[in-house]
Amino acid sequence: METDCNFGTKLLHGKAVSAYGDRAILPPVHQVSAFRYESMEALERVFAHKNPGYAYTRIGNPTLSSFEGRINELEGGSGAISCSSGMAAISSALLAVCESGDEIIAGSGLYGGTVDLLHDLEKLGIHTVFAEKLDAAAVNTLTTDRTKVVFGEFVSNPSLEVLNISEISEAAHAKGIPLFVDATTVTPYLARPLSLGADVVIHSTSKYINGGGNSIGGVIVDGGKFAWNISVHTALRGYERYGKMALLIRLRTDLWENMGACMAPMNAYLSSIGLDTLAIRMERICSNADRLAHALAGIEGISVNYLTLPDHPCHAKAKTYFDGRGGGILTFRAGTKERAFSVINKLRYALIASNIGDIRTLVIHPASTLYRKLDSKTREAAGVYEDTVRVSVGIEDVEDLIADFRAAIEGAGR
Repeated sequence: METDCNFGTKLLHGKAVSAYGDRAILPPVHQVSAFRYESMEALERVFAHKNPGYAYTRIGNPTLSSFEGRINELEGGSGAISCSSGMAAISSALLAVCESGDEIIAGSGLYGGTVDLLHDLEKLGIHTVFAEKLDAAAVNTLTTDRTKVVFGEFVSNPSLEVLNISEISEAAHAKGIPLFVDATTVTPYLARPLSLGADVVIHSTSKYINGGGNSIGGVIVDGGKFAWNISVHTALRGYERYGKMALLIRLRTDLWENMGACMAPMNAYLSSIGLDTLAIRMERICSNADRLAHALAGIEGISVNYLTLPDHPCHAKAKTYFDGRGGGILTFRAGTKERAFSVINKLRYALIASNIGDIRTLVIHPASTLYRKLDSKTREAAGVYEDTVRVSVGIEDVEDLIADFRAAIEGAGR
């Protein structure tokens, strides 16, 4: 199969799709717990990773492998591992390179659940240093001999800050540490972090990759280019013989396997089906979000945050990285929490739900839900205020969405 085709064609005709068995045009679902063998010797070789094969779905399943192959191909990685959720993917990736006494440098504008996770890691002795602004200067200033990884979101949710991956990765690599990037809000349709210098890319597949809001999942893609120094990244000791593949091998045969954070086969199937339409969905979502943001920006008393608005601080980065597209998330400030609630409650087509990346437009008040555990300073660093409304734009007719939001805002009063 051709590998130099465009993104939308690769989604449907890439190598990973061509590898479906029995001439199937969709991946088979292996909804089983275990796989039988003709001899104990054969099963022993599979368990010892001396022969390819599947023994138990927690440590491998053909449906998961098929989905992993597709994501890996789209991201241009050396291998991918699917997980039970996006949070499982982040925790597995970080724990694979960190142990007690180690440090993580992270951006301050992270998703609330990720911030909660990083605080949980403190109890295991893994400390996170939050950079007010994650850039090359912050990496140079904050790195110590205990720093093992830099972690950030390519486009933060919901503050919509855009990382300069090339500069950050260069600074991190000069210090001998890798850059892990959560690219959930971007998807490989808008940009591919590995090609920009990131070492690992992580997705919550529950969002745009799945698109239909029908399954939870996550995926880790290793670029396979970082030169691991085991004397520095001691969490990888025992895997030095694998060189640049040390992280991927440890995840596959040790941490991911032992933590039991595997994706369910049916979820891998549903996410693979959703992946088929990623390009066309993202094209419509980005177009709708752009038009909705510009329409709302003209309403008095509403402060809109979206990457394609000319006055957005990351507008130039969006033009560079995403070809002028702004993704599917926008936020606006309504003035007060009460008015934000009123606007949300008056919407007809936007569903009040805590997901993003659905084909339906979803809306939520982040401060009282996703960020409720965090103090006001941490929330505001993530772009979340008491009057913030987050909108995950769907594929509805945009004229209906614009009319709906205008009516809700006007109905909520000043």
